[in-house]
Amino acid sequence: MKKRGSGKEEIKKISHEKVKQVSDKLLLIKKEIGKIIIGQEEVIDSLLRAIICGGHVLIEGVPGVAKTLIIKALGQSTGAKVKRIQFTVDLLPSDIVGITTYTPQKGFEIIKGPIFANFVIADELNRAPPKTQSALLEAMQEKQVTIGKNTFKISPPFFVMATQNPLESSGVYTLPEAQTDRFLFKILMKYPQTEEEYKIMEQNITIKEFEEFKLKPVISPQEIIKIQELAKEVYLSSKIKKYILDIVAATRNKELANTKYIEWGASPRASIALFIASKANALMQKRNFVIPKDVKDVAYEILRHRMILSYKAGAEGVTSDKIIEEILKKTPVP
Repeated sequence: MKKRGSGKEEIKKISHEKVKQVSDKLLLIKKEIGKIIIGQEEVIDSLLRAIICGGHVLIEGVPGVAKTLIIKALGQSTGAKVKRIQFTVDLLPSDIVGITTYTPQKGFEIIKGPIFANFVIADELNRAPPKTQSALLEAMQEKQVTIGKNTFKISPPFFVMATQNPLESSGVYTLPEAQTDRFLFKILMKYPQTEEEYKIMEQNITIKEFEEFKLKPVISPQEIIKIQELAKEVYLSSKIKKYILDIVAATRNKELANTKYIEWGASPRASIALFIASKANALMQKRNFVIPKDVKDVAYEILRHRMILSYKAGAEGVTSDKIIEEILKKTPVP
């Protein structure tokens, strides 16, 4: 934003006090989740960033690394309403959004589906056919659903964490690139460290009830909405904006060594995502302004699913993360 008649950029920053309040709240959430989740700090940070941005997350990881448990714990610690949808080959769109039904005593009535929640876990999204996947993705994008002739808004905050199993290719429906682009982040959830797995083994969540860990809400859904609004006010300079555009533009040319493996570069959604996610990252780092490191910290989870790689890339073992690493090294930092 520039003043009329002035060549200087007008700087408006939120107060350090507000930033500290938000940071303290986020630390409380992480501490509460830590009662049941051991390790996976990077994943938890990414989920919190996505919630602050008002975006959705696609998590890829092998079974048993606590993907579902993390979002359940996150919902409990924020006082949010959590629903889980297990995607299967016979799941219908109406199983997600709801149906219009008729009973002789009541007449026609609408039964809302599990999509009407604050946090929705979409387990193994790639097991459902495209028609069912589209029902979820439409709700994510529009934040509303249509049941019969009626349209219903989904109350904020609204956050979808979809999971997919990378091990199986039989009996699954791979998400089209245009659909994965709708997810703010794609997170790769890895195996825990040996020390962490030792503690996981001792804690053994499978033989305990979730309620035994006594997670309590340390923040409310209304406070989450306020944090989302506050994140928009984090200062981001014109130099950082150009840096973001340079990174995204680099995915669309063939000049760098590894970018020749890209069939199609990142869409403008990547620029928008880097813009808002870098603000959320700065807020989590107790800053009211964005620095280049904030952009770098979120670049992998934003770009890895927005580049369409060639067959040659797969044959030669060149991954999206390798390409992003090279782009970040070669793009001049302001």
